[in-house]
Amino acid sequence: MTTSPVLPVPTTSLRVHGFRALAPGPRLIVLGAVHGNETSGSRAIERVLTEIDTGTLVLQRGSVTFVPITNPLAYQKKQRMGERNLNRNLYPNARPQDYEDHVANVLCPLLAEHDVLLDLHSFHTTGEPFVMVGPKDNHGELEPFAHAAQEQALALRLGPRRIVEGWLETYAAGVKRRLERTLPGERAQLLGTDPRYGVGTTEYMRTQGGYGITLECGQHDDPKAPEVAWQAIHRTLAHLKMVDGAAPPATSGIELLRLTEVVDKYHSGDQFSRAWASYDPVRRNEPIGTRQDGSTVLAARDGYIVFPNPTAVAGNEWFYFAQASTRDLGT
Repeated sequence: MTTSPVLPVPTTSLRVHGFRALAPGPRLIVLGAVHGNETSGSRAIERVLTEIDTGTLVLQRGSVTFVPITNPLAYQKKQRMGERNLNRNLYPNARPQDYEDHVANVLCPLLAEHDVLLDLHSFHTTGEPFVMVGPKDNHGELEPFAHAAQEQALALRLGPRRIVEGWLETYAAGVKRRLERTLPGERAQLLGTDPRYGVGTTEYMRTQGGYGITLECGQHDDPKAPEVAWQAIHRTLAHLKMVDGAAPPATSGIELLRLTEVVDKYHSGDQFSRAWASYDPVRRNEPIGTRQDGSTVLAARDGYIVFPNPTAVAGNEWFYFAQASTRDLGT
């Protein structure tokens, strides 16, 4: 496998690669390193760019845009954030306050120019890759949507067998609980008490009339993660008929889960009862962690731990809880 050399990354601009076929078709955008320490997407995009440059991959219809490093400052620091989480509160800001606001002012208009988003991520604990999708079609206030069928069809063809739904609804419920325990004078200091803070790349894409998939490619340092990302790019291009060749089949044996709860870390002394990995199963009343005051956090019901973050900052998400979903994916 040949990849482009890793070059120094300027933090004052985004490097964007665009390709336009002569025949009409979908407008796809692929993002890597929205979080700076999640580089599997960056490596996969570099590999795909080499394939396009050498003619081994030929765009036949539509257009595709690649952003290999979406948060250059976080990437340079080799950490999740530059100054804040880019994948939260993602909106254009007429009065940018931090580095990620400036990135958002470039990224949001770019997203709005496209129909489909593939956002490539990874996670810090062990576990297998999974796909995150948005809501069913709806006319609600939180996340109205009209392209669930297309989004589901793409999710089924990216490769991973696990698909997860329920992000923004669960986040909004967590915000409500966070507000209940936050003093009014402290709320202005916490972005996490605004439901809009749960909006990231895919959620913003849906507000602009498109649809988007978040693919969690594996653990940050898993050598297989860039391969998962690379295969997903190829599968997306084939599924959207932007390249010639057979369309990828839907993955069989899908496990569909729904996020149902987010639990915050209250104090720096809050600790997990063991080293949890995403999608570890838990039983009702099983100990998950211990608060700084000595109280035990128990599983309210049977389900799964998702996104456990032992290094979470107090006042932010500590872990999510998921259960089996009955949603029809149209398979």
